[in-house]
Amino acid sequence: MGWTYLCVAGVFEVVWVIGLKYTAGFSRLLPSAVTVLAMAVSFYFLSQAVKTLPVGTAYAVWTGIGAVGAVIFGMILFAEPRDGLRLACIGLIVAGIVGLRLVSNEG
Repeated sequence: MGWTYLCVAGVFEVVWVIGLKYTAGFSRLLPSAVTVLAMAVSFYFLSQAVKTLPVGTAYAVWTGIGAVGAVIFGMILFAEPRDGLRLACIGLIVAGIVGLRLVSNEG
């Protein structure tokens, strides 16, 4: 279950990171509430994941999911750059996430 919890935590990390853009510095109530709720959910599931996964692995994967998700949704929602080097770097992060999962015996 550790990896499942970690994936859920990662998805909610993407939600809150993207949500930050919509909060306008936490001056808009609904986006701010959604963002804070997503933060809480993300941290809760991360805390569940580290019960069975090494904290270093869990944190690296959690931030990796968040980083990749933020970049992808930034491209889709905010017309951020989509150049080849940027995409290659995303691929390296994904390779690191997959690599950590493959070498892990936990969860």
